[in-house]
Amino acid sequence: MRLLPTPVRACVLALCAVAATGALASSHREAPSIAGMPKLDATDFYMFRSYEPNRQDFVTLIANYQPDQSPYGGPNYFTMDPNGLYEIHIDNTGGATEALTFQFRFTNTLRDIQLPISGKQVAIPLVQAGAITGPNQATSNLRETFTLTVVRGDRRKGRAESVTNAANGAAVFDRPTDNIGEKTFGGPGGYATYAAQHLYSINIPGCSTPGRVFAGQRKDPFTVALGQVFDLINLNPLGTTNGNPDALAQKNVSTMALEVPIACLTAGGNGTIIGGWTTASARQGRLIASPPKSGHGTTTLNGGAWAQVSRLGMPLVNEVVIGLKDKDTFNSSRPADDGQFATYVTNPTLPALIQTLYPSAPAPTNFPRTDLVAAFLTGIDGVNKPANVKPSEMLRLNTITAPTPMASQSNLGVAGGDGAGFPNGRRPGDDVVDIELRVAMGALCVLTGANDALKVGCKPADAPAGGAAITDGALQSPTQFPAAFPYLNTPLPGAVNAAPVQ
Repeated sequence: MRLLPTPVRACVLALCAVAATGALASSHREAPSIAGMPKLDATDFYMFRSYEPNRQDFVTLIANYQPDQSPYGGPNYFTMDPNGLYEIHIDNTGGATEALTFQFRFTNTLRDIQLPISGKQVAIPLVQAGAITGPNQATSNLRETFTLTVVRGDRRKGRAESVTNAANGAAVFDRPTDNIGEKTFGGPGGYATYAAQHLYSINIPGCSTPGRVFAGQRKDPFTVALGQVFDLINLNPLGTTNGNPDALAQKNVSTMALEVPIACLTAGGNGTIIGGWTTASARQGRLIASPPKSGHGTTTLNGGAWAQVSRLGMPLVNEVVIGLKDKDTFNSSRPADDGQFATYVTNPTLPALIQTLYPSAPAPTNFPRTDLVAAFLTGIDGVNKPANVKPSEMLRLNTITAPTPMASQSNLGVAGGDGAGFPNGRRPGDDVVDIELRVAMGALCVLTGANDALKVGCKPADAPAGGAAITDGALQSPTQFPAAFPYLNTPLPGAVNAAPVQ
């Protein structure tokens, strides 16, 4: 594989591979249809070489779903959709199709805990009847479990095999109850201890080394000035990087995290570069029947083939790049069909909007935006571009790049001298918003120089604002996160009260 000179490659990795997205916020309610299906709404996708000590031979894959979770959201908290199919896909050939798919399916089982009230047994209204300290505890009124399946080849027609618990061979895993509050889980550190019991070592068929899995609630890891962004970019794009509050600071999300051996992800491929994305699907048909007078709730029957309703690879492509009329289409599409969205990349609207609102930051003038095509649809030659790549949107990672310990990570990824960061994959602490804003305004054209050293089809004169340090003012930093799997913070509690249950 041909490599660019080190200083140039550092700039390219961090800036150009994110150019086309122009993304400005975590992917929340990004399309009309998915806004009505929050349980199937993907918010963020991460893919990076594990930087927990002694785990450098693994890749961590994180798919977050269910945006805008208020910690106090009971009594029905944020269980996953038992009628949904959640998937993480890996392309290891550059052909824009999945070579491996990891499928999560969830099941909710109601214990129907009842109390004797004046001679009658009456069902309690809560999801817990006392303190919860471990998986599948009798005080938990609702048990949520999941299965994990690995599919090789086509996600619907390929060979499907169950992933099992390396400790006992079980194919069913418990998902922790959401963080109801500190009294339920025994004080400030109680939930972290409880949730850690749901981190499983797993045997993945076809992989000689065990991996790990965790599915449960986490603190929303994305930091962004969300309200200001959607109010016609109502912020100071040339101001300080930490001048605005994080709109998601008080929100949780639902996480599915996998750690898979690198050798297992690249096997059968054509190199060291993998692409990844997450999707959620629902059954094509749904019948809702009114309950009889003596019934216990509405009956919902789901059937038919799976219909994909959510898709996420690179951050926020659908949210601010794809036109409103095509957002649902993008969510239902596969990477192999991304040619239908090419105009949104070659003729992006975000730079023009920024120029309209901030005339001192003129938009790039090179059309079609070949710099964005290289960055967004193919990866960068010599960096994270697979051989014989078919243009398609997904997150791409060169698995031979060594992971950077958390203490040494730069929030600007490779632009900050950290070759293991965004856009060579994506870690929780990478500030993709600031990087993407700058590249959308032509930073790649400036970096390539007058002789187009990066072969992206533009020059510095095409991007007069390409050197501006544009920011949303909400700082994202590696120091916000733990340095161990699943790498995201404990979810915020619904209530703070250290008093134990009597």
